[in-house]
Amino acid sequence: MELKDLIRTIPDHPHAGILFRDITTLLQDARGFRQAVDQLVQPYAGTKIDKVVGIEARGFILGGAVSHQLSVGFVPVRKKGKLPWRTMAQEYALEYGTDVMEMHEDAIAPGEQVLIVDDLIATGGTVEAAIKLIERAGGVVIGTSFVIDLPDLGGRKRIEAMGKSVLTLMAFEGA
Repeated sequence: MELKDLIRTIPDHPHAGILFRDITTLLQDARGFRQAVDQLVQPYAGTKIDKVVGIEARGFILGGAVSHQLSVGFVPVRKKGKLPWRTMAQEYALEYGTDVMEMHEDAIAPGEQVLIVDDLIATGGTVEAAIKLIERAGGVVIGTSFVIDLPDLGGRKRIEAMGKSVLTLMAFEGA
């Protein structure tokens, strides 16, 4: 099965000229979802991992499944104001302006080995914010994993320039 065939492309969403890569069609296909999770987990089999961090919102679905398969804890990284307890915040750049990602301040203990999972890497801004949060907490990011890479937007290069590995299952050219 080609996982790429299970990704729906929606033109002009959320803005004109954007081709939105929708993974909900992959998630609703039981075999495809299982295959994607297996492919995200397999490279880390036998690696010491303490936590999986999932980035809001589709990263919660994938990260939760990956953490279950690895038998480790799951940590959500969310947009500002969504987590119920004391948080650490990290600002990141958007195309026009900035936004903030947050993580509970006690979610990652010093020295814990952390894998970041999300559905897609575009510019890399949210992933960079998650890396900074994890490292400020004393965690060690051992890798980042995504179903989709949009290489034209430069996120992979940005994260690799931080010294982090990037695993993707497929790439789509264009924005």
